Amino acid sequence: MKNYDVVVVGAGPVGTTFARYMAETGFKVAILEKKKEIGVPLQCAGLLGKKIKKVNILPDDFIINSVNGAFLHSPNDTVLSVSKEKPEAYVLDRVGYDKFLAELASNSGVDILLNHKVVKVDSLNGIINLKNSENTKISADIIAGADGHSSIVSRSFNPPAESFQAAQYLIDAGEKRFKNDFVDLYVDSKISPGFFWAIPLSETTARVGLFADANYQNLTNYLHELISKRPELRGSTILKKYYGIIPKQDPNKSLVKERVILLGDAASQVKPTTGGGLIMGFTSAEIASKVTKKALEAEDIATLENYPKSYHDKFKKELKVQLMVHKVFKSLSNSDLDYMFRKLKEEGAEDIISSYGDMDTQSPLVKEMLKQGIIFSILPKMLSRGISSLWK
Repeated sequence: MKNYDVVVVGAGPVGTTFARYMAETGFKVAILEKKKEIGVPLQCAGLLGKKIKKVNILPDDFIINSVNGAFLHSPNDTVLSVSKEKPEAYVLDRVGYDKFLAELASNSGVDILLNHKVVKVDSLNGIINLKNSENTKISADIIAGADGHSSIVSRSFNPPAESFQAAQYLIDAGEKRFKNDFVDLYVDSKISPGFFWAIPLSETTARVGLFADANYQNLTNYLHELISKRPELRGSTILKKYYGIIPKQDPNKSLVKERVILLGDAASQVKPTTGGGLIMGFTSAEIASKVTKKALEAEDIATLENYPKSYHDKFKKELKVQLMVHKVFKSLSNSDLDYMFRKLKEEGAEDIISSYGDMDTQSPLVKEMLKQGIIFSILPKMLSRGISSLWK
């Protein structure tokens, strides 16, 4: 049986980043990945906020497009236009980027074992049972579950995670229809608190998708309906289809048990409002690596309990605000959404969103809209008071 200081289950970007941090510190590290190839199939919209460059390495080679703003569409197409002078987000080649992060980990000394399916985790003794590989068991002082929304590591001490379904098409409009540096976001009560997106790769091609509490057949129907009714999408050729699952944010999820910690989607480390999780996941990987280093050096696994504490200290307030925003959108009808967009436009909210909006940290924008009284003018009193109470 092979023995390691740290074994990471899952070779996604958060898992490989954590593994790299641990290997760079001098520990013996392995990654177990059930797939035969890292990064495929694509299961992400690939739009990441500018903070990505602060929390991980991102070579320009993997940036397909830079985004400065967004067109936000109500159901009846009241449009809010928001933008900044500098890029606010990047459209990535996610498959290439995932492979790059895995290569960095490998170059740092991490053993990446593909086609290694984990079937059981013993959190007390640090034993991992495997299926369909040369190794049947691997041991580790610390095990990190970074194996996605359906994490077998998480299920060893958490209930099954609740999740949204997601679908996305790569489309070719056949002519110049997209503004390269703007994404289009469309809201509709039938998929709230999810939403539709059109993320341009060029003036003629885009990733068009959605996430929602719906099955794959309904997702497909909704996507075709959107494409058929939107002039910028109508008549496009579908080049590729992608489907995925986004875990719902769960503030009560246990992140540590004995020798095991959870990271990324396995830890439900996703933004409630957008379903994105890489920046939070990368930040959590850094937090976890520091705690894990101390636990290994002190030979005291109880030290791992500092990881969820540090994670919650970092994100708890922001996630609380986003969960409230999530709750608000889920409660609104299409007529409510149209009214809200009209009021936002009348109140000059485009400038406020442009100044205070941030893909990854939305509480400053909500706080400013509360300060200016805009929240109270567009939402029912009960909901606006609920948001207001977050700052009391």
